[in-house]
Amino acid sequence: MTERYLPLELKEFDDKLDQLINNYHTMKNENSSLKINQETLAQEKAQLLEKTTQARTRVEALITRLKTMEHDS
Repeated sequence: MTERYLPLELKEFDDKLDQLINNYHTMKNENSSLKINQETLAQEKAQLLEKTTQARTRVEALITRLKTMEHDS
């Protein structure tokens, strides 16, 4: 159907349908992007938690060494 033969109501419906389809594609793309960002952030969080655990272990070991040195003095 060409647009010039459509009654006004059908044209409005067609325009709204086109807008809904465009919105759907926009939201689908945005959702995909957000999922990728979420995965990236989850990986970064896991890495930071691991580094924090390693740093805590090192600090605790240093504190233990310092306490040992203090008692030996």
